[in-house]
Amino acid sequence: MSDAAQPTAAEVRAAAEALKVALDRHLEAVERRTGDEDPAVYAAFNALAAAAEVYDERLYDRYDEVTPFEIPAGEDALPPYAGPEEPHALSVLIRRDYAVVEPQRLLSQAQRITDLDPDADLGIRGQTSAVGSVHAALGVLFGEYEPDEIASRHKEFGLDEGDSTIWVTAADELSEPGEWLDTPFDQADPLRVVCRFDISSVFDEEYLDEGDDYDES
Repeated sequence: MSDAAQPTAAEVRAAAEALKVALDRHLEAVERRTGDEDPAVYAAFNALAAAAEVYDERLYDRYDEVTPFEIPAGEDALPPYAGPEEPHALSVLIRRDYAVVEPQRLLSQAQRITDLDPDADLGIRGQTSAVGSVHAALGVLFGEYEPDEIASRHKEFGLDEGDSTIWVTAADELSEPGEWLDTPFDQADPLRVVCRFDISSVFDEEYLDEGDDYDES
């Protein structure tokens, strides 16, 4: 890096002061937390991580020195929160992936539902007759049960869980009725995520890898 592009000593000092503030706010959030998944703690953690990164970069660019600590973050970690401090509305975005591993079980469960209510709407596009395909069976299943119930009983329906995530995003105000129904996920702004909860087998694999050398004896 050229001398012209290097941060000034004052900029390094300012980054250090910002890190101190972020550290104090993180501690305050931890001291006031209301549970293990308190969004205020999550937001303070992100702010602390961002401040530490800025300080580390400026310290290195100016003095060729590094900090002795590291705040862990995955490659897909969310950027620092930049939404309203006092949100007046929120959106909860949920994605759950499933593999259809036992199609016959799925078809049987869907047929049982339609036998109990032959006139029920199958709830899926392009299907108005009795269950005869996995496509139709999925419509019956998701038309009959809430997503949380399907998540807890997925094996009964011949499904296998994949990754899942929940994003809680802040908004300045509630959207107008029907405003986003055609494109419900297009406005998911990572900068407005208050908290996020991920479930993935990759976390289990990482845990096993880290514990390969663990000796229980």
